[in-house]
Amino acid sequence: MIQLLTPTHWKDYELIDCGDFEKLERFGDTILIRPEPQAVWDKALPESEWQKLHHIKFKGRSATTGEWVKKNPKTADRWHIEYKNPDAAIKFRLGLTSFKHVGIFPEQAVNWDYISSNIKKFKTSTPKVLNLFAYTGGASLIANAAGAETTHVDSIKQVVTWANENQELSGLTNIRWVVEDALKFVKRELKRGKKYNGIILDPPAYGHGPNGEKWKLEDHIKEMMRDVVQLLDPEEHFLILNTYSLGFSSVIIENLVKSAYPQVQNFETGELYLQATAGPKLPLGVFGKFCKIKA
Repeated sequence: MIQLLTPTHWKDYELIDCGDFEKLERFGDTILIRPEPQAVWDKALPESEWQKLHHIKFKGRSATTGEWVKKNPKTADRWHIEYKNPDAAIKFRLGLTSFKHVGIFPEQAVNWDYISSNIKKFKTSTPKVLNLFAYTGGASLIANAAGAETTHVDSIKQVVTWANENQELSGLTNIRWVVEDALKFVKRELKRGKKYNGIILDPPAYGHGPNGEKWKLEDHIKEMMRDVVQLLDPEEHFLILNTYSLGFSSVIIENLVKSAYPQVQNFETGELYLQATAGPKLPLGVFGKFCKIKA
């Protein structure tokens, strides 16, 4: 069965509406309008309501850059929000970047819940968790907060610095920060004979390592999956593969996982979405995940 999952524990985030290639979102007390290429339908709310509600709007200049337009110039460029589920609580520093992002992908809260609940179920006293393509560290923070020894890998130094800020803000310590190409790191860990109880992969469609290494999802994901499953502790583990790529379906994810790891147990696959208060569902990527807990 293909699942459709949306976060259920967010207090500090709300998708208010989406449509006409835009989304209206609340992060804490700040309401933003941002571009959304998947929102090909009509807005549920009238344009006048969007204009009344929002504080800041992103206006794109190109496919990758643009500028933020504030209604009130005194509106802060940076602010904090919290995420809390029954197992853990974490905090994020958000900020207005030049490429429409603010430092968090709210739909990933579904995966954070899976991470923390599995860590709490593990019999292993201090599980080891590896977060690849780790961005500002939501999955790293939740794993650490739930009691795991966490390694965070991303190829962009500024993003890892941001994740470290989130660690401090969350009152956490001892996350291992690694600035490196994810595939190179995995191959090195294999040579070292390392094992992890949890592995999270949220790869981009395209990317570059710190030394110019090229990442293209469809070209490299098979090799990555084949390598990464060898790092799993055979006794007790979970793995999440999440992709935000218009060409990828959950059936592709299922085939990838099962060919790389034929002995998979408790496999689940599906699509993540955000439920707008005004009605529409906004699809935001597909996932495959599985776990094995010691009896």
